[in-house]
Amino acid sequence: MMSYTATAIPLRTAAPDDPALARVLAAYVASATIWLVLTTAVGLLVSFKFAYPDFATTPALSFGRLRAIHTNGTFYAWASQALIGLALFVAARSSGARLYSERLAWISLALLNLAAVLGTVTLDFGFNYGQEYREWLWWIRVILGLGLITAVWNMIATVEQRDAEDIYISNWYTIGGTLWTIVMVVVSLLPWYQFGLGQVAVQAFFMHNAVGLWFTPLSLGVSYYALPKLLNRPIYSYSLGVFAFWTNLIFYPIVGAHHFEFSPLPWWLQTTAIVFSVAMLVPVLSGTANFLLTFRGTHEWIYRSPAVFILVAVYGYLLGSTQGTFEAFRSLQQLWHLTNYTVGHSHLTMYGFVTFAIWGGVYALLPRATGKYPYNLAMGIHFWLSAVGVVIYVAALSAAGTIQGLDWFRGLTFIQSVEDAAPYWLWRSVGGSMMFAGHLVFAFNVWTMTYGRSYAELAAAKTVSV
Repeated sequence: MMSYTATAIPLRTAAPDDPALARVLAAYVASATIWLVLTTAVGLLVSFKFAYPDFATTPALSFGRLRAIHTNGTFYAWASQALIGLALFVAARSSGARLYSERLAWISLALLNLAAVLGTVTLDFGFNYGQEYREWLWWIRVILGLGLITAVWNMIATVEQRDAEDIYISNWYTIGGTLWTIVMVVVSLLPWYQFGLGQVAVQAFFMHNAVGLWFTPLSLGVSYYALPKLLNRPIYSYSLGVFAFWTNLIFYPIVGAHHFEFSPLPWWLQTTAIVFSVAMLVPVLSGTANFLLTFRGTHEWIYRSPAVFILVAVYGYLLGSTQGTFEAFRSLQQLWHLTNYTVGHSHLTMYGFVTFAIWGGVYALLPRATGKYPYNLAMGIHFWLSAVGVVIYVAALSAAGTIQGLDWFRGLTFIQSVEDAAPYWLWRSVGGSMMFAGHLVFAFNVWTMTYGRSYAELAAAKTVSV
């Protein structure tokens, strides 16, 4: 068993060996963090509207506009920007090469921010495409697509300059996920699929694959690089990671149709989606085992390091994906579909998995780029606020959704199901408030690791003054 010192993060300050790469990563993370605070503040406001429906009823603050701002903003402004910034850093460091083009990285960030600003403003003015997770108008999604194209171009060109013959497993996931997402964006824009059942099928394809072929591979790719750095040991199995990569690509693209069971979509397509949803346990269990076996023997260490964020992300990946498999069965669709349960499920995956993986990557890699480290106490406060908050949030909505479904099974009126779920909505706001407080602490930590003075610098300054 490896032995570790009690100190979670080394007390040191080091000048970055690649200032251009450090600037790029710091800018992506800082920009993404601003969007995290903004869009989750909107989400918190939306959560209070359930418990207090007469609160903030102007058109610009209506649920229909704010909910789309929250989801699209967290997807494409917070998570996408943070993951792309981390992926560019991983591409350079794992390849032993300089970033192919710092200018191209700035162009990508500008395009992503332009799309996010335009999307947020147009949604608040009431311009909405009307399809979940692609509410932005088509021309704004084109800008988003251009941001992805320039980013993956930079990743591929950077990896092409690598020292070794092999491509590190992280780059399989990050480059693959970005290329798959460009395909998704293009398909979602093709006009001849945007009518009738064609639109339903494309919506199923886009909505689910945005999670499984974009956020999932990028989050796993970043974790495959950050975790060995934090634990000072190699990933348990390279082959298991490659196996999970290809099986995820084989099984995931079709599973989105399970969101439209009992719809006019062909019955065989719905059944195929259920079968493939069960098959998704193969890459999920493979990936989870690979990470947990890497963690083996480090229990005392991980609770004093950013690795604990990745550990939560791994469990969030396992639980959220397994939950999605069970939700695909028709019997459970009848109980949970169109209830609050699905909202809890989406937050378990996008927050409990993706966001915690991003945080683990940021805490692991940003200090290595800038030479500035966060306060251990602030990092711990961020972890516990966010972890406890999301547990309360998901538990409250899972209970509310189950009660709603059981009420409908018993033939009760819709308003009765609303009244029965209402007490849990207050707990949703409690959990959401804790999560948002954690985001504010994270924003402080990002400032400390980028443009502020880290605790190591302050300690050094104090030593000199004495």
